[in-house]
Amino acid sequence: MSQQITTAPVAHTAVPLPVGRSGKTHSPQYKWGILGIGIIAQAAFSAAFQGIPMASAVLQSDYHYSTGQLGLVLAALTCGAAVTEIVWGVLTDRFGERAVLVTGLAGTTVSLGAATAFLVPTTGYTPPSWLLSAVLLLAGALGGCVNSASGRAVLGWFPPGNHGFAISLRVAAVPLGGAIGALALPALAMSVGFRGVFGFLTVFALAATVAIVCWLDEPPLPPAGHRDAGVSPLRRWKIWRISLSAFLLDFPQFTVLSFAAIYLHTEHHIGITAIAGLLFAVQALGAVSRVWSGRWTDNRGGRHRRSIVIVYSWVIAACFVGLALCRSGPSWIAAALMVVAGLLSCGWHGVHYAEIAIMAGKERSGTALGLENTMVFAGAFLTPLIIPGILSATSWPVVMLLVGAVPAVLSAVVMPREGR
Repeated sequence: MSQQITTAPVAHTAVPLPVGRSGKTHSPQYKWGILGIGIIAQAAFSAAFQGIPMASAVLQSDYHYSTGQLGLVLAALTCGAAVTEIVWGVLTDRFGERAVLVTGLAGTTVSLGAATAFLVPTTGYTPPSWLLSAVLLLAGALGGCVNSASGRAVLGWFPPGNHGFAISLRVAAVPLGGAIGALALPALAMSVGFRGVFGFLTVFALAATVAIVCWLDEPPLPPAGHRDAGVSPLRRWKIWRISLSAFLLDFPQFTVLSFAAIYLHTEHHIGITAIAGLLFAVQALGAVSRVWSGRWTDNRGGRHRRSIVIVYSWVIAACFVGLALCRSGPSWIAAALMVVAGLLSCGWHGVHYAEIAIMAGKERSGTALGLENTMVFAGAFLTPLIIPGILSATSWPVVMLLVGAVPAVLSAVVMPREGR
């Protein structure tokens, strides 16, 4: 007589679902939605501060501004973000990502809406440059919240093994937003005028604000005022050294983004169409490099982030030395060196941001990211101001050495080395 054997069901340990600071329980896939919100918010702001300069020729013509007035308008958004980044970072750590993002992006939406309604040229009226600059300065100061707050939210929802990859994807929204602005804003400026330009940016910022209000829940992190939050990043020398490295690497980056077209066209007689293709390759490959380096370091337990930045810095310096030496050399060599320097100087951001945020700790990451972004926007603001002065007094090889190679070498020296 056969005996029936029964087996008891195997008990599976349930994986706890993530719970936000609001107390709501979310799907394990919720973190990807947070990353998407961060990308939308970052892209909305990047479309403004990178896209408006792309329409600068039309802006100068429509508003009848001098070159000096145009420069003031174009610098306003970047300057506004530079002076408020640390403040937004500290506020994020103190009050949370949701409150900061809603406040900042809603204010940005209102500022851009005011520009849409009142600061476009009409028959018989041209908005004064100081007023347009003031409104864009305010939009930049408020919109700068996305850099620290969205980065902290992404870091808080993703596990440590995905920090580099997630932050790199979020940072890749900067060139994504710039590409959207470059495609949309000049076309709108030429077809329907700057009411269409500012209206597009207003709707973009409003969409990001609505997404945050409807779907963003804060990660389960205590605010910085919590007794276990640790020492402020602003009081840690290594955090300052990493931020200073970002500031220095901005000079070669914006030398490529702002002046590569002029240099390659005037010095090596490369056509405008070819240059546009080269700069597109720089942005595209730079974005790929950001994501790749984040994934590569995650696969190695988060190690080698600083080492990648140091290696990138030395290669960037070598490329700019090559550019200084090949003034009369073949144009393809100059183009290749410029592309390599550009993609690496655009590709360090992901691991750089991940490293400084993780060093500070999740509870203090908003302040650390605010400091980093202050340095980044300061470098972006200063580079276009410095290069014309050096160029008027010397030549392109001196620019390549002083603004490209020297800051990259200093970045490699300043960046703290990794422990064993």
